[in-house]
Amino acid sequence: MDLKLYYQKIRDTEARIEDEFPVVMSLETPDGGRPGILTEVSRRIAAKMLVDGTAQLTSPEQRQEFQRSQAEARRVAEHLAAAAQVRLTVLSTAELDQLREPRPGATE
Repeated sequence: MDLKLYYQKIRDTEARIEDEFPVVMSLETPDGGRPGILTEVSRRIAAKMLVDGTAQLTSPEQRQEFQRSQAEARRVAEHLAAAAQVRLTVLSTAELDQLREPRPGATE
């Protein structure tokens, strides 16, 4: 394998990729690569995967759907992280008694 030609192909492919972080779809490979997995990668890695034949660029529709699903997954993860936080307030006995006392002018 001519390494100069290989890396030149990668550079040429990288120059043709418009997105800074393109979304690629994996292809089935003889060493067990699973097809159809979407991943957002750098332009350089995308070019290498295209030249190696392990992935292909996605369509704009597939990219938008991938980004929507990633945003939704991020929102759910943030929600779960917020729900997992335990808020605890420690009160002294005097502070607790003060909270229990009726306030002047307050109606029950």
